[in-house]
Amino acid sequence: MLIVHTITDLRQLLQSAHRQEEPIGFVPTMGALHFGHLSLVRACKKQCAITVVSIFVNPTQFNDPDDLRNYPRDLKQDCDLLLASGADIVFAPNEKEMYPQPDTRRFSFGHLEKVMEGKYRPAHFNGVAQVVSRLFEIVQPTYAYFGEKDFQQVAIVRSLAAQMGGYPTIIACPVVREADGLAMSSRNTLLTDVQRSHAPLIAATLVQAQAKTKEMTVDGLRQWVIDTINADAELEVEYAEIVDEQTLQAVGHWFEGVPSRLCVAVYARPVRLIDNIRLQP
Repeated sequence: MLIVHTITDLRQLLQSAHRQEEPIGFVPTMGALHFGHLSLVRACKKQCAITVVSIFVNPTQFNDPDDLRNYPRDLKQDCDLLLASGADIVFAPNEKEMYPQPDTRRFSFGHLEKVMEGKYRPAHFNGVAQVVSRLFEIVQPTYAYFGEKDFQQVAIVRSLAAQMGGYPTIIACPVVREADGLAMSSRNTLLTDVQRSHAPLIAATLVQAQAKTKEMTVDGLRQWVIDTINADAELEVEYAEIVDEQTLQAVGHWFEGVPSRLCVAVYARPVRLIDNIRLQP
């Protein structure tokens, strides 16, 4: 496995693969890797001749300076995990390499960016689009792999790829969970022991919600999710929404055989956790 820090070095490594039109797979990350990230690497390796993983904590997608400052970083540990997982190239640039000049671009994703994460984290998805579009231009991958834990982000990135001409192909991979159900996240390491023991209630509530679509209305189920999680003193729901999987429009009624997605953001203060699950009425 090769580790590079500059765009020039990365492009030199990928030059032959691009010339021979070999499939290049790309897994963008902000580091603090866990088995969820590594599952994306494994999926990439099955499909691609070369697997590139980026590690860059992107400042333009953080609304809270404290969140950016406290985001966990351990490049050596990340690279050890990627080596064991079979990644071929790690691209770990610094901020000056990624943004030699301030990135003032503004992207438009319509309704996709106005709900859920977009509503509660203004400008977040514009920051995501800035860094992801820049990385796509640098790596020029055939396929790019994203986890469904960030379900709305996947929709945004698909829209971004379409705006960039349809490349790369975006591959969404299932949520990876801890043994107790908690969705794997780099932020889990910031939870106190007490918070960590309570956090699995989030996933447990989502699973229970799957079984309640036959007996509750959409609004009733949404409120039940909020009340169930908020009943735990360690947790506080920021939002719970039931949306169409494609458009992210709020669902008002169940339609037989049409899946929707239940998405939540929950605080175990100051840590913010997100999760989602498919609902099949």
